[in-house]
Amino acid sequence: MKKFGVVLALVTLMLAGSAVAQNKGDNSFYFTTYFSNANTPGAPDGTLRIINDGSASTSQTEGHPNGLMGAEILVFDDSQELQECCGCEISADGLLEESVNEELTANTLTGRTVTRGVIKIVGISLLTGNFVPGLRGTMTHIQAAPSGNGIYTVTEAPLADSNLSSAELSALEQLCSFSFTLGSGQGICSCTEEIE
Repeated sequence: MKKFGVVLALVTLMLAGSAVAQNKGDNSFYFTTYFSNANTPGAPDGTLRIINDGSASTSQTEGHPNGLMGAEILVFDDSQELQECCGCEISADGLLEESVNEELTANTLTGRTVTRGVIKIVGISLLTGNFVPGLRGTMTHIQAAPSGNGIYTVTEAPLADSNLSSAELSALEQLCSFSFTLGSGQGICSCTEEIE
């Protein structure tokens, strides 16, 4: 029965091909989110999940990197200071999962332990170097119970589509460049291998 449902869905999509082709989807390439209760004893770890929806794919033959995108990730603390940045590759239809504690806040530029802040993500085509849509993602948020009794809940929300001004872009590029140049290895987040 499952197979029939899939075939029926594919036939429906083919018949509605012109409507599907006209749907432009979401053209966002800049996203923001927050993290809280990171590196907190007793609290679970937050997770940033990013997928490449495949919209940047080309007609290259099999065996060549196709639709390869980069997720430029910048992590700020709650004082608006850049703590870590990195660029992670995501293949078409690939999934990237980044631990807040282990990959995004373990190597801070200042050497401080960061517990809350903001994460910004910019989607870039690794074939052209241009900003392109195609990344989608979610973030798990670790919420402390109002009673403060060491109980935490985990919620998950989509990354927020955001507006990237030329001034913001310039600031992000400079901050990340300074982090790489002056950090002596500090301030660079790590990228996990894609889940296959």
